[in-house]
Amino acid sequence: MVKIKRALISVSDKTGILDLAVELNKLGVEILSTGGTAKMLRDNNIAAKEVSDYTGFPEMLDGRVKTLHPKIHGGLLALRNNPEHMAKLKEHNIGLIDMVVVNLYPFEKTISKPNVTIEEAIENIDIGGPSMLRSAAKNSQSVVVVCNPDRYPEIIAELRKNKGSVSESLMRKLGAEVFALTSCYDAMINKYLSVHFGAALAKEKFPQALNLGFTKVQELRYGENPHQKAAFYKEKNAQNGIINAKQLQGKELSYNNILDLNAAVELAKEFSSPAAVIVKHNNPCGVAENASLEKAYIEAWKCDQLSAFGGIVALNRKLDLKTAKAVAKSGFLECVIAPEIPEECRRIFKDKKNLRLLELKAMEPMPELDFKRVSGGLLAQDKDMDTLDEKNLKTVTKIKPTKKQIESLIFGWKVAKHVKSNAIILTAGTKTVGIGAGQMSRVDSVYIAQKKAGKKAKNSCLASDAFFPKPDAILWAKKAGAKAIIQPGGSIADNEIIKACDKYKMAMVFTGMRHFRH
Repeated sequence: MVKIKRALISVSDKTGILDLAVELNKLGVEILSTGGTAKMLRDNNIAAKEVSDYTGFPEMLDGRVKTLHPKIHGGLLALRNNPEHMAKLKEHNIGLIDMVVVNLYPFEKTISKPNVTIEEAIENIDIGGPSMLRSAAKNSQSVVVVCNPDRYPEIIAELRKNKGSVSESLMRKLGAEVFALTSCYDAMINKYLSVHFGAALAKEKFPQALNLGFTKVQELRYGENPHQKAAFYKEKNAQNGIINAKQLQGKELSYNNILDLNAAVELAKEFSSPAAVIVKHNNPCGVAENASLEKAYIEAWKCDQLSAFGGIVALNRKLDLKTAKAVAKSGFLECVIAPEIPEECRRIFKDKKNLRLLELKAMEPMPELDFKRVSGGLLAQDKDMDTLDEKNLKTVTKIKPTKKQIESLIFGWKVAKHVKSNAIILTAGTKTVGIGAGQMSRVDSVYIAQKKAGKKAKNSCLASDAFFPKPDAILWAKKAGAKAIIQPGGSIADNEIIKACDKYKMAMVFTGMRHFRH
């Protein structure tokens, strides 16, 4: 236990600080403070000594230097059980500081403002705050260090219970929390400045040391399976993506819900016209684009009604009443997400208590790194953002695809990007009619897509995420009824594949790029 006799309070976020300060004041704790925090305490009849009065050294350089002083850091870092340390403090008239309550300049909030200047961003890089927190956290067996306002009630409870003291177990926990905060804070600053200061830094896409800053948003009921624990974290300053979705209705999101919502939204972002995506187990089972959102949804749902049961629906347009009614008639769904869901549409789903409704305002594709965790390491790559320019398509067969087939092939190619490899997509116009996903053999993926499509595969177009290693898949595509194929090309068997297409009077185009998704 450490008895609190002197505390230093300097906070940017003043939420709840008065409650803690009042408790310290009742216990007779001497409070040191700075600037606005000191004024607020005194305005509320809580005695607070300015740090400059305590150190005998004035604030300077527009407040850049105020707590960086031996009387502050000596009082934080001294080991209480070390006679030499205590003798040095006495020699230099340095008192012990038993508690530090600090939160940092709002750098994240500052850089989120539109048109923020680099000068303003830099002035919101906290120096004294992290320095005090780190000093106190290094000595957390002797100093109570508080960087999170959510901890105040817990600390107040301990102070009351222990008559002004705090347990060592809580102090150690608080000390560890500091280093989590400062590492994220520094990573955020590094990321912002690296992008801002010119091509040399910005081009270093994969730095030698990778620092990622994430803050826990919530703990989840469980992970992919009930025996796995799980939590959801937000990347610092993330302005886009599923993390920013607002839940309007329904049960708490599960780990799998979040994965599927992300997959559905990322695919919905591919389309400029109204589009509907239905995802099941991280793969789309129905996708359609149409001038009417209602028709897009119905066409997506009809692709594979069996798999759509319990699926996740993403729409890239504001939900309208007709579409809402069509969704409501579809049977059981886990989630529906759209940029906006008006109140009149919400009423359609009010009796579906388990259906989760979510709004995600921003649905624009964002260039960012894609990460995958492996045992003992992390893989990083560019996000697959490349789009296909029709002018770059290379027709390799005797029969050329029609304009409508080109439109359907490009639509299928966009879908293939978001389907687990090996991926085969059968399309009719701008809707999917059959999807073969995640097979070890490309032939099996063609077969599954054909089976899913049934008669709808007649005169369809086929998209393959990677090249065909053998012509056997072309035979199955012919049996399915496909008339045109889009694929990357680049196989040693390309000539055989082209000959097979010519034999079956099918058109085929090469893209020159592939879309593996593992």
